Amino acid sequence: MTQPQWMILAILVATLGLFLYGRWRHDIVAAAALLASVLVGLVPAQDAFLGFSHPAVVTVACVLILSGALLHTGVVDMLAQRVLPTDTGPTVAILALVTLAAVLSSFMNNVGALALLMPIAMQIAQRQNIAPGKVLMPLSFGTIMGGMTTLIGTPSNLIVSSFRTQDGANGFQMFDFTPVGVTVAVGGILFIGLVGWRIVPARERAGADSFDTGAYLTEARVAPNSKAIGMNLHEAEAALDDADAQIISLVRNEVRVSPHAAGPLREGDVVLIEADPGALANALDSLGLVFGEGKSKEEEENEEQEAQDDHSEQSGEPAQPEHPMEASSADLAARNTLSDAPRNRLELRSNESAAGGSLGGDNGKGEAGDEAKDEEEQDKKIERSAKLDDTELMELVILPGSVLLGRSASDIDLRKRYGINLLAISRQGSRIRSRVRHTALRDGDVLLMQGVSDLVSEFASDTGCAPLATRALRSPDRRKMFTAAGIMVLAVGLAAVGLLPAAISFLLGVLLLMVLRVLPLRKMYESVDWPVIVLLGALLPVAQATEDTGLAELIAVFLLDNVAQGSPVLTLAVVLVVTMTLSDVINNAATAAIMCPIAIGAANQLGVSADPYLMAVAIGASAAFLTPIGHQNNTLILGPGGFRFGDYWRMGLPLEIALGIVAIPMLLLVWPL
Repeated sequence: MTQPQWMILAILVATLGLFLYGRWRHDIVAAAALLASVLVGLVPAQDAFLGFSHPAVVTVACVLILSGALLHTGVVDMLAQRVLPTDTGPTVAILALVTLAAVLSSFMNNVGALALLMPIAMQIAQRQNIAPGKVLMPLSFGTIMGGMTTLIGTPSNLIVSSFRTQDGANGFQMFDFTPVGVTVAVGGILFIGLVGWRIVPARERAGADSFDTGAYLTEARVAPNSKAIGMNLHEAEAALDDADAQIISLVRNEVRVSPHAAGPLREGDVVLIEADPGALANALDSLGLVFGEGKSKEEEENEEQEAQDDHSEQSGEPAQPEHPMEASSADLAARNTLSDAPRNRLELRSNESAAGGSLGGDNGKGEAGDEAKDEEEQDKKIERSAKLDDTELMELVILPGSVLLGRSASDIDLRKRYGINLLAISRQGSRIRSRVRHTALRDGDVLLMQGVSDLVSEFASDTGCAPLATRALRSPDRRKMFTAAGIMVLAVGLAAVGLLPAAISFLLGVLLLMVLRVLPLRKMYESVDWPVIVLLGALLPVAQATEDTGLAELIAVFLLDNVAQGSPVLTLAVVLVVTMTLSDVINNAATAAIMCPIAIGAANQLGVSADPYLMAVAIGASAAFLTPIGHQNNTLILGPGGFRFGDYWRMGLPLEIALGIVAIPMLLLVWPL
C-alpha cells in the first residue's frame, strides 16, 4: 500500500470508529474527516466544499422541503385518515399501517413519515390491546424499507446515483430503483405483518404516565360550502364519530341554541366541539369547519367605533368617547387586581389604563408619546398576525400564579394586545361548558394558541405560561393541501420522464412552494435536516479521495480474492451483506458513500457492470434493522416503545435475511451482470 492509501485508510477507520462511538454527531465527524483529508493533502483545498454543490445534496434538501410541505399542509393526515382501516384485527391493521408508511416514505422524508404515523400507531396498539412497541417497530421498519423504492426515497439512493455518473454514465432515474426496491419492500412488509410483529418484545412504553393534555374544547365555525350546512346536530355528531369527537353545544347569532330547537346547521354557526389533540384537525376537516368563531357583534361594533374615531381625528372633529380597547383595559383593571410588581406588559397596560384613562389624558406629552408608541407596537403585532402563512399552532400550560387566572380571553383582549388567537382549551378532569372566549382560566389549563411563534412566546413569558412540546396539530386548508400535492406530483413527474434533472425538478417545486405561499419560508428552512446536508457535502470529497488513491480498488481485490473467490454472484452477496452490516451501526448516507467506490472497484476487477453492485449498496444501506442507532427512525421509537438496545435484532435479523434472499435474485434479474 502507498502512503496516500494508508492515510485515507486511517481517516476512514477513525471516521467509522467515531461513528460507532456515538459521542459526536455524524455531521461533525464527517466535517472532521473532510478537514483531515485536506490537511494531509488527499483533497485539494480548493475542492474541499465541492460536495455541497453536488446535485445529490441539492436534491436531498429540496425533497426534505417538499415532504415538509405535504406534512405541514395536512396532505398526509388526510391520506392516513382515509386509507387506514379502523375495525380490523392486529394483523390487517399493522399490514395497512406499514404499507402506508412505505408508500409515504417513497416520496417524502422517512423521519417525517414516522412522526406523522406514530400517533396512529399508538391508537392502533391501544385499540388492539397490544404493546405499543409491537406496532411502532413495524412502522419504523416500514418507513425505512419505503426508501428503497425511488430515487428520492432516501439520501443514500441519491448518493448511489451520483457515483454512477463518475464513469461517464447517466445517473439512475426516478423509478430505476422501483423493480427491485418494491419487490424487496413487499417481501419485508408481508414478513412483518404476518410474522414479524409477533416476535417483537412486549415492553411497557417509556413515559406512559407523562403529561397528557386530555381533550380540547374548541369553537369551530361553519364555513361557506361546508359539508355541515343543512345537517342537524345528530347527523353532524355521527359524522364526527370517526374522528373521536363530539359536539357540546351550538351558538347562533351569539345565542346558545338548544339542540332540539337548532334545526339544520347554517353558515356562520359556531359549534363547540370536544376532541383529543391528535384528532382535532381531522374533526374539523371531516365537516368542513374552521377554527374560531369569527368576529362577534361586539368586536364588529368596536372596529366600527375605531374607524369613526380615526376619521374624526383626521378631519379635526371632536373625538368620540373612550377607545374600546381603553375601556376594556380600564374595566379589566377595575375588576381584577394584578400582582404588586408590574412584571409584564399585561400588568403594566392594565394599571396604566386604570390610572390614566384615555390615551389623550393629562399625563403629559412623554406618557402620551409612550402610549402612542405602545399602541403602534400593538398595531404592528396585529399586522404580523394577519399574515396567516407565518402563523402556527402552539400549546401553552397556565402555571400557578399566572396573571391569567380567573380571566377569560375576552377579558385579556388577546387579538389587540398580542395579535394572537385562543383556539381551544383543555382542562383535565372536568368538562368545559361555556364559550371558549368567555371561559375563566385556571392553572393547569392547556391553551391552543394561533399566531406568529415569537408573539405567542412573548405572550407566554408575559403572562406566566409554559410552552409544551410541539404537537402535530394542523389546521386543515384544502387549497394548500391540493397545491402541495400537485407540486410534488409535478416535480416527481418531470424528473421521472427525464424532462429535467432531479435536482432542477425538485428545486422548481421548492420555488413554486415559495411563489404560491404554500409553506412559510421559516418552515422551509426548518424542514431541511441540516446535519444530513453537512454529512453528505463533507463525505463526498472523502469518498472521492478513497477512489482516487486506489484504496477502494484494493479493498475490492481483497474481498474478491479472500471472500468471494472471484465469483461475481458471491461478490454481489458480499457487497450487500457488508453494506447491511455497516448501515446497522452508521448513518445510511455515510454507508453508501463508503461502499459505492468499493462496489465500483469490485465490478471493474471482474469486468462486469457496476449497476447491480450499486443497487446492492442502495438496498443494503436501507436495511438498518439490527440496532436503534443504525437509522434515526429506530432511535425515535426507542423511548415510546420502551425498547432496549438488544430488542431490535429479534425481528431485524430474520427480516434482513429475508430481504437478502429476495434481493439477490431480483438484482440479477433486473440488473444482469
